Order: sequence, then structure tokens, then C-alpha cells
Amino acid sequence: MSTLAQLNEATQAGYATALEGVYPAPWVAARTLPARPFPSLAALKHALVRTVRQASRDEQLALLRAHPALADQDAPGRQHPAGSSDGTGGTSLAGCAPAELARIQALEAAYRERLGWPFVLALRGPRGTGLPAEQILATLERRIDNPPEFEFAEALRQMHRIAELRLNERFGFVPEQGNLVWDWCERLARHSEQAGDVPARLTVTYLSDAHRAAAAEIAATMRDCGFDQVDIDAVGNVVGIYHGDDPAARRLLTGSHYDTVRNAGRYDGRIGHFIPMACVRALHRAGRRLPFGLEVVAFAEEEGQRYKATFLGSGALVGNFRADWLDQPDRDGILMRDAMRHAGLPGDLAAIAALRRDPARYLGFVEVHIEQGPVLNDLDLPLGIVTSINASVRYVGEILGMASHAGTTPMRVRRDAACAAAELALYVEGRASADGDSVGTVGLLEVPGGSINVVPGRCRFSLDLRAPSDAQRDRLRDDVLAELAALSSRRGLRYSVEEAMRESAAPSDATWQGRWEQAVSSLGLPLHRLPSGAGHDAMKLHTVMPQAMLFVRGEHAGISHNPLESSTADDLDLACAAFTRMLDQLATS
Repeated sequence: MSTLAQLNEATQAGYATALEGVYPAPWVAARTLPARPFPSLAALKHALVRTVRQASRDEQLALLRAHPALADQDAPGRQHPAGSSDGTGGTSLAGCAPAELARIQALEAAYRERLGWPFVLALRGPRGTGLPAEQILATLERRIDNPPEFEFAEALRQMHRIAELRLNERFGFVPEQGNLVWDWCERLARHSEQAGDVPARLTVTYLSDAHRAAAAEIAATMRDCGFDQVDIDAVGNVVGIYHGDDPAARRLLTGSHYDTVRNAGRYDGRIGHFIPMACVRALHRAGRRLPFGLEVVAFAEEEGQRYKATFLGSGALVGNFRADWLDQPDRDGILMRDAMRHAGLPGDLAAIAALRRDPARYLGFVEVHIEQGPVLNDLDLPLGIVTSINASVRYVGEILGMASHAGTTPMRVRRDAACAAAELALYVEGRASADGDSVGTVGLLEVPGGSINVVPGRCRFSLDLRAPSDAQRDRLRDDVLAELAALSSRRGLRYSVEEAMRESAAPSDATWQGRWEQAVSSLGLPLHRLPSGAGHDAMKLHTVMPQAMLFVRGEHAGISHNPLESSTADDLDLACAAFTRMLDQLATS
């Protein structure tokens, strides 16, 4: 069986034969038979996943227990680890050092004893080219301590990934654009402020040497893709323009940021410019122009890691770059304007103000982003439609009490600033939990000059409050600040609090959201709509033009802002396909 059309027309016996061994139990394939015809390979994959999701717990457990141990997976017909007989390269378990192999086998045995099923891992990994032995070992060491229910779901997800790779082979499918985007992300991660430790730690803050190297690489890649014009602008944005049939035609604006948090993942922001770049590359290679232009922007700053101000890249495009930001110092006392000039940028407000886009020249703004959350992962869906970006507000504050001797100060008279901050953190947790989709975080807690035998007299803290609407966010904020005042009064403390950032909710434009929905549906995938709890550059563009976002599933429960952040080449390929379908719709509308 070599084509989807043949599978759709096969007899029941032929259908079962074609899908034999994709999952370690024949009932998975058998129960998808009534779902034919499948409009796409992605639809077939999802139908199989849905079948497993709808099965009983006992059936799912039996499916996991039928999975072979890692050491047995080089056998013919099994999923092939890197370096085995499928020729994908890399390191197979057979090539492990004896001590490494012994450690893996011991952990496997402990995993099975603790959880009751074998350790399941797609050894060919997110790119399909194989995981090195040290990564297999690290994954085992991390997952063995997962809560049983969490790990049960993760084992099933790994089984689905194994099935996906097998189906790709059987139907001769290679996620070429997804591979390209995945490779670009991995290659860009070589540029890090934590040199020499790139595989584990990625840090690229605004206008650092690593940041400038990343910008240069993105610009070079854009030129290789066939963009007509590539520039690095006055705030460090990398801007690529692919003209339409008429160079004067309006443009679709798209992109995301390339700066990172400290100790970051490799996909946050970056797939948002690499995916449209891959699509432009395909257009250029086909010699095709659209009735509109494409402007892809790799925004220089979104994360707020080096300076207090955030969204410097997208903010400049909407005329929201304040003059006083240029005089903000970083932690080393370097002013933003001086950092800009050191990077070869003007460091001049007039040059930055000139970057403001005229909304009349644009059709709208779209952004593709890794989800940075667990929803799509939990649902086993590769793509999701963003309905709105949540409103948010951030504060930095300090509680002042009285530092005193930990041994001689009675509990009843203590003025403990850290305990007050802890009480506030627990209040934020409870208040946000009781408020639907609101979230609240105290991410920073610091006792300056603290000592093990001193009652804390000062405690610095942060507040990050988010909700689906401005009004809901503001109610949460008011209650949290009122609680801060009340507990400080009750404990005899003083406090100060300063607003560091405020962003309004950014609901997706209905027309553009509909275009994403149509694009995803055309791939044979179900639609799932969800809000974004994270902030994005689209929030800024939302103030001047219609915007809508597409989310791509992340691996490892959707973790982000973490080195474990990941996505598969297959999911990235589907995002590229959805972006192309959206362009095609727009071209014919």
C-alpha cells in the first residue's frame, strides 16, 4: 500500500494489512475503518489517535504493555532507533557505552516496576533522525519520577509519535518544510550568551553579541529564501519583503521575535518568522508571486529580559516606542541608546519613529507561535486557533519590615517582610484560581542581604496578573493590591509597588481567525479554539490592524521558556501547510 487513495479504497483485509504494526494492537486500525475516506495523511493520523483516546483505560494500558523494551526496538518491523537498519543515522542503543547501556536498562526496569508498563519513547525524536544515547538517558531520568497519570498520557503520546513516523515511511511522506524550520531553529540556537553550553542553555537578550549574530543569520537565511529586500532596522528587527505581482500592492505582515528569555527553548518566537520564510522560499522556487506582498519581521525584542521596556520591536512598528526608554539602563548600567549604537544602530528616536507602519498599506497581521502551554498536547492536536490574547499587568514591589535576631525575637512581635510576601503569593494563587481563566504569578521573591539567622526586614517581589478581558484583569489586580495593603497593615509593615507593564486583551479579528480555521480544516484536521495566556507581538499590531494567531503544539506537556521546549518537524510542517493554504485563500478572495 503506497498511497492514501489505495488505503481509502482497500478491502477490510487490505486495510488491516496496510496498517499492520503501526500500533502494537490491530484494534486501533480496525476501529478507524468507518472513518474513511481520509482526505489527508494528517487526517488518518488523527483518526488513529482519536481511536486510542476513545478506548477504555484497560485497552490503553494493554497497548502500552505491548510496546517493546528499548533494547528490543532494533528488531525488524519495530520503530528503528537512530543508527539502526532504517538508515536514519545517529546513535542506536547497540552503540552505547557499557556503563550508559547498563544505566538505561536499570532505569527501564525501575520505570516498569513503578508504573506497570514499559518506557515508551520515540527514539527517532522530533526531527525523525534519531536521539543520541545521552538524550535517551536524560529523558528516562526525567520521566521516571513523573506522576503516574501524567506519565501514562506521555507514554501514549510517544506511541502516537512512533506511529506517525511509521506512517510517514509507509506513505513516502517527508515533512520537508517542517524539517527545514526545525533545522533553522536548531542552527540559530548556536548563538547564545552562554557560549559552550548551547545544547542545554540558550540565552539571547536584546543587542547582545549573540542577538546580533542571530539577526545576521536570519537576514542571510531570508536572502537565501528569495526575499526581494532584507534589512535590519533601527531597533534591530530583521525585515524581509517578498513583493506581490505589483510591488506597490498592499502587504500581509507576519512574524515574531528572535530574542529569548534566559535558559530558553529554541522555538518560542522563532518559528513565527521561520514558517513564513519557508513559505516564501517555496513561492520563490516555484517562481510564483501573489496579488499582495509578504512582509516578514523577526522582531528584535519581546521578552523584556535586558531592559524594563518590552515589545521594543513590534512597538516601534506601531509608533509605541517612548523616548525615555533610550535612557533605561540594563543590570550593568548600559543605557539602551548606547547598546544600540554599539550594535551599529542609530540610537536615535527620530530613526525609530520612522519605522512606524501605515496600516492602510497592510491587509493585516498574522502570527504563528508555539503554544507555550499544555492544551494542544493534552488533546493530541497539532494546531490550534487563537481566539484572543489575554490582558496582562505586571508589578514590581517591595515590603519593608524590621530585620531582627531570629533567635531572640518572639513570633508575636516580628515584622517579617518575607512572610508577608509569602502570604501575598498564596492569596494570588487562590484568587486567580477562583476566577475562571485568570492566572496570577509571584515569579520573583528576594530578601536582599538575607541571612539564615535574621528575620527578613525587606522582601522584593513581582506580580504577573492575566485574564481574558481587561475588566477581569482589573478586578483581579484591584483585589490583589487591596490584599497587599490589608496584610501590610495587619502585620505592621510598609510597602511600595510599581506598575512595570500593562497590555490590553487582543481578541482575534473574526475574518482573519476564520481564514486560519479554513486553512486548518482544509488539512483534514479538527478545529480547536483557545485563548493565549502568553503575550505576543500580535498584541501590539492589534492596536493598528486586524490580527489573528495560529498555535503549534509543543512537546513535553507544552513546556516553554525551558530547554525542553520542542515541537516535531511534522507539526511544524502542518503549520507551514496551513500558512500556505491561508495565503492561497487570500490570493483568490
